[in-house]
Amino acid sequence: RHIKQTECAKITTVLLKSRTGEFDLESIMFQKLRNLGIYDLGCIGECINLERLDLSGNNITNLGPLSSLRRLLVLNLSANRISNLEPLSSCESLQSLNVAGNVIPSVDNLHALKSLKKLESIRLKDNTYNYTNPVCKNSLYRTLILEIFPNMKVLDGERVVGRGSDLYQLCKDIDDAIKAGMYKNGQLSELPDNKSWVDDGFWEIKISNNAIVDEAYKQFSDVLHECRLLNSRAAHVISLNERTVSLKSQPKQYAV
Repeated sequence: RHIKQTECAKITTVLLKSRTGEFDLESIMFQKLRNLGIYDLGCIGECINLERLDLSGNNITNLGPLSSLRRLLVLNLSANRISNLEPLSSCESLQSLNVAGNVIPSVDNLHALKSLKKLESIRLKDNTYNYTNPVCKNSLYRTLILEIFPNMKVLDGERVVGRGSDLYQLCKDIDDAIKAGMYKNGQLSELPDNKSWVDDGFWEIKISNNAIVDEAYKQFSDVLHECRLLNSRAAHVISLNERTVSLKSQPKQYAV
């Protein structure tokens, strides 16, 4: 085990290609490097089209090489030794960041991410795995973080805006439209036995206290996203192969 961690202590081109099957680092869109004893991010910054990266359970302290990943959407850095998040300030596409189980000392360290306009989910604490950060000892840290990121939707796995997901809002709008259509000139139309298609109180936000269910939902979302990325990569490879076959099938022309 010690030898394996030593071999993977630094991210190399060989490591990245062997785990993805890609010949070109720029073709890598998804990378999972969990629990490999990594402390040096090495050439990860050359994967400029990376959209989803999981580096959880390593010994990372320096995030410098991640600064070039401008297309990165989801980043999992949980269970490392990170205290400085400033290199992530240039990851302009970042939407979800998990840094639970690190050594981030205070809310001030999160100010570096204020410029990330698309960031809508941050996790500093994960009770399922007993991950936390020193900043979480501040009883006001949630309030302070929401002041820094007013557009935040999810903090530590809990939704912080009341209207819910896009699907939730769509269904609620449909229900409201149905109810509105029952009235004409301010009076209820004659529609006997016509009831709302959901029970009263259905649209009230119910916060789940079941950490197991929440974690299962998170893992399902991760798998679904991975499937979409794999489908995209497969379509890209098929397209390249079809083009290669098409070129090979063209008759050769010889100069006379």
